[in-house]
Amino acid sequence: GLRFHPSVNLSILKFLGFEQILKNSLTTLPMGGGKGGSDFDPKGKSDNEVMRFCQSFMTELQRHVGADTDVPAGDIGVGAREIGYLYGQYKRLRNEFTGVLTGKNVKWGGSFIRPE
Repeated sequence: GLRFHPSVNLSILKFLGFEQILKNSLTTLPMGGGKGGSDFDPKGKSDNEVMRFCQSFMTELQRHVGADTDVPAGDIGVGAREIGYLYGQYKRLRNEFTGVLTGKNVKWGGSFIRPE
């Protein structure tokens, strides 16, 4: 998952990533786990500020995500709005449309099962 919150730091992300690996192994999912994020706080920011941050974030993240690599989901501070901005930037950069983020709006290839 991706987390945007002032408390985010490297040690928290490492712990959460390790915890996800444990959860996946206990449920016999054949995959690892990971967490990512930033100490950016979307609360109190304008939609334009959040959009610009998400676009910059995805510009750096895009080479590390994809259907067969890592499929991030939203977490604290990353809801449908942020996922939409991240997805839009990924589409612009990679011209790929599936398997990159969970929690997308249905009109962007998301699912009714997991709206956020």
